[in-house]
Amino acid sequence: MLALAALSLQAHAYPTPVEHDFVSHDFKFSDGKILANLNLHCTTIGEPRKNPKTGKIDNAVLIMHGTGGDSHSLLAKPFADELFGPGQPLDATKYFLILPAAIGHGKSSKPSDGLKAEFPNYRYDDIVRAQHELVFEHLKVDHLRLVMGTSMGGMQTWVWGEKYPDAMDALMPLASAPFAIAGRNRMTRRIAINAIRNDPVWMGGEYTSQPPGLRTAVDMLILMGSSPRQMLKQAPTRDEADRLLEQSEEAQMRRTDANDLLYQIESSGDYDPAPDLAKIIAPLTAVNSADDFINPPELTQVAENVAKAEGGRFVLLPVTDETRGHGTHTIAAIWKQHLIALLKRSEK
Repeated sequence: MLALAALSLQAHAYPTPVEHDFVSHDFKFSDGKILANLNLHCTTIGEPRKNPKTGKIDNAVLIMHGTGGDSHSLLAKPFADELFGPGQPLDATKYFLILPAAIGHGKSSKPSDGLKAEFPNYRYDDIVRAQHELVFEHLKVDHLRLVMGTSMGGMQTWVWGEKYPDAMDALMPLASAPFAIAGRNRMTRRIAINAIRNDPVWMGGEYTSQPPGLRTAVDMLILMGSSPRQMLKQAPTRDEADRLLEQSEEAQMRRTDANDLLYQIESSGDYDPAPDLAKIIAPLTAVNSADDFINPPELTQVAENVAKAEGGRFVLLPVTDETRGHGTHTIAAIWKQHLIALLKRSEK
């Protein structure tokens, strides 16, 4: 462990989050590249607790963020305040919450740290394998009470269930689909990828200023995460719509690096849990929202594939004034009753 520091104090009802950095030495990626020192960052909340009978930690919960986010993304009030406080489903005075920053994100190792396009072409399997090392080797956790994630983290929840079926008591993927990214989902991602790669200013990843194509990629992500109802409420006129887009673009551009985003999107390229869903043995509840642009209700394959996992259940949230399209995964008040039910049916 390189560093251990408390996050700045903020007004919340749960214990103060703590940041950690660990180094994985000679980590080999699926593309064959080896990184001598892979930094793995995470935030933890609460304390690990050992079962008096088994002597093993039995209260650890792994929660994974979406594309472009990091462990801090999961501290947003609509998510954390609804889940981590006293009496909430994941009360941090009872659970040990682990919020990792995935490879390529936040304070974990990423292309913009210096390697740029020489950074290994990581995939979801690499991210999950690194998270497993973080949890079981560095944090010394024996078993996970729950594995859950939002968007990209939701997809990685499926990977966790297949690669390490005995590692957890329950699984909750949010805003995801348990099959390969294809159709419109793949096309929108490809548009974002092409906007960066085909920009001459990108220079094979060796740019000295952010390529203009990054703005097109950012615009595509804004669209993918949008809710038609909410966007019309926010921007009911032409001028307000133009202004909202410009403000959203600028906010995203200030915190986005082209190589980092390119790698983040491309990391889903070989994702396809469908063939191995039967390997999942822990009770699972998958939750999507009916106004999700990325995982729309017309894709009946979601429910069909969820049913292939032993104990798999699918919840499709109806569109309401509270849902936020793909971003509904962060509005925990809408779906936390399904988390409560999952925790109850997975008790041992």
